[in-house]
Amino acid sequence: MTGVDAAIAAAFHEEWGRVVATLIRTTGDWDLAEDCAQDAFAQAVRSWPRDGIPRRPGAWLTTVARNRALDRLRRGSTERAKLHQVATLAGQGGQGGEPPPGDGDDGTGFPDDRLRLIFTCCHPALPLDARVALTLRTLAGLTTAEIARAFLVPEATMAKRLVRAKHKIRNAGIPYQVPPPHLLPQRTTGVLAVLYLLFNEGYAASAGENLIRESLCLEAIRLARALTQLMPGEREASSLLALMLLQHSRRLARVDTAGDLVTLEDQDRTRWDRAEIGEAFAVLQAIPPAAPPGPYQVQAAIASRHAAAADPAGTDWATIARLYGLLAELVPSPVVELNRAVAVAMADGPPAGLRLLDALDPAGLAGYYLLPATRADLLRRLGQRDAAAASYREALALAPSDAERRYLGRRLAEVTGAG
Repeated sequence: MTGVDAAIAAAFHEEWGRVVATLIRTTGDWDLAEDCAQDAFAQAVRSWPRDGIPRRPGAWLTTVARNRALDRLRRGSTERAKLHQVATLAGQGGQGGEPPPGDGDDGTGFPDDRLRLIFTCCHPALPLDARVALTLRTLAGLTTAEIARAFLVPEATMAKRLVRAKHKIRNAGIPYQVPPPHLLPQRTTGVLAVLYLLFNEGYAASAGENLIRESLCLEAIRLARALTQLMPGEREASSLLALMLLQHSRRLARVDTAGDLVTLEDQDRTRWDRAEIGEAFAVLQAIPPAAPPGPYQVQAAIASRHAAAADPAGTDWATIARLYGLLAELVPSPVVELNRAVAVAMADGPPAGLRLLDALDPAGLAGYYLLPATRADLLRRLGQRDAAAASYREALALAPSDAERRYLGRRLAEVTGAG
């Protein structure tokens, strides 16, 4: 990959959401915003190798996308109001035709187009899965296939959900704004789910060469901070911020110098970001006590047990297993049950974990590579090499990223003696 290619890829991950959110605020047309953003990146592919990388890639992309929107709206005789809006934005550009830095303010006192975009997508008129999927598409630029993998549904199903959600926003006239304080609780669940999945896509990419997409992690953390400022005292928002910080603190230890996956058990804990861990603990300590805890608070408690352990042997797996049991009651999910099986295996031994795996409904985890990967690891620990090899092969065929496939390939070579 050339320097220009890397710059374009970085700009996509870092600027897509800002460009699309700005155009949606300006034109009110979701499809137009996405189309023009795509046109801007296509223009970057053509122009940057010849003219050089702009000093402010995001501003350059926003200007090109905005101008593309102007061109398309000029050709529509029924779009005069939108054209006026875009022309007004054009008149606010900075030097060299670049828009001013920062997001627009719609009068709510919270000048962040991307946070407004999340709240628009998370309107209670939309089904929860559609709220999350639409925001991941428009804010993070995830492909329909990537979002479908995150939801464990076929790509065609997810495509239909996205189209229906956009039509619902347009036909219902859902406003593009952060709602007033008394309406915020109605949107909180969907917004938190969006930020959680956005962070997870960055923390463990659903496809591609790299395991970690740092820009998505940082964007999710930034928006979580903004949400805690908008909703002080909201326990689940603070818990999610703490959870993200705890997970993100391990980023440097999760891959080696070759970019290969390093499991939690084998990570060099001196590389964990202690400043982020300290901040997360401070956030958790500031949350007012109340019962029962929410699902993000439970997950943050689980992550805090890992962060508090000086080494793998010092991990309080019994408490972690108990917390996963509580989480399964709050959010029944086969993925949560899979994680609980891992914790039980670490606390009580691999046979106990395998019994829980055998009790899982495989239909709920169809195509999820971590189910056979977990089984393979527990069988390997028991010395059942042939059975472990079969499960590693199954996981290898399903693993989404290159880093995870390389890791599974090494494990397979170990149990087959091919390494």
